[in-house]
Amino acid sequence: MADPITIRMGGYGPPTTSFSRALKLIGDSLEQKFPGHVHVKYVWNIMDFGYRAEEILWLVEDGVLTLGYQSSSYLTDRVPELGFVDLPFLFERRDDARAAIDGALGQYLAEKIERRVNYRVLGWFENGFRHISNRLRRVCVPADLKGMRIRVLPSEVQAKTFELLGAIPIRCDLTEAIASIKAGTIDAQENPFANTVTYGVHKFHHFHTVTNHFYISRPIFLHRPSFDAWPPELRLAMREAVTQAVAFQRGLAIEEDREARVAILAEGCEIIELTAEEHAQFRAAVAPLLNEARGKYGREMFDLI
Repeated sequence: MADPITIRMGGYGPPTTSFSRALKLIGDSLEQKFPGHVHVKYVWNIMDFGYRAEEILWLVEDGVLTLGYQSSSYLTDRVPELGFVDLPFLFERRDDARAAIDGALGQYLAEKIERRVNYRVLGWFENGFRHISNRLRRVCVPADLKGMRIRVLPSEVQAKTFELLGAIPIRCDLTEAIASIKAGTIDAQENPFANTVTYGVHKFHHFHTVTNHFYISRPIFLHRPSFDAWPPELRLAMREAVTQAVAFQRGLAIEEDREARVAILAEGCEIIELTAEEHAQFRAAVAPLLNEARGKYGREMFDLI
């Protein structure tokens, strides 16, 4: 490599999160392999600079950033197939979800993304299983959500899920959601516990219900023209570094979940564990959506899991 190559990586969380630490691992690996030939710069949280979380999509697509990540739900309007992994209760266990996204399902979705967006998708971070938090009351069965205004990711599938559960889904960006939660204009949200704590939601929501209703991944995508123009050895090194970073991030995610539960309880909040019967009521409420999905997505996609 003759001229130094600058790689700009970005995300939407503080440098202490598993996602930011995984980006640093990627950058360190590349700079060690190509000393003086690769320079890595980081923007840990684009929201600190006035951007909305969703804007990381165009920042990478237009080459302002070289690499970023975002929950797959943010791309469902452009890549409808991603709505499949927004389906409720698609996975029961973390290992099953990881195996699917690392295997045929993840490859299929990455190809669909690359056909419609100016990206190279090299891997998938784990955002993990999501739970419901709210400021109003204990949620143990779907009836407890009736009339509750809940922020959801910008996904039609997720909005339909909470409509079936009796809530009023509000599709909005993370930036707007945080402001609305603080103002009390949104009653509830759904997120992994780690995200709930990272964004300070547990300081405004007393009730946290372990629902595991969605499992969401975050594709790691690069500005395709930049990546494709790199020398082969750098492209290979980036792929290897991303693979290592995914394993690293997922390990951290498990620990983050434990620490987040401690932080939620330390704030004086309540974590509600559902009984098998209560959990079954949530599954039954969204069954029509899953039945509809079998016709919409076809057997091919369900076979991928």
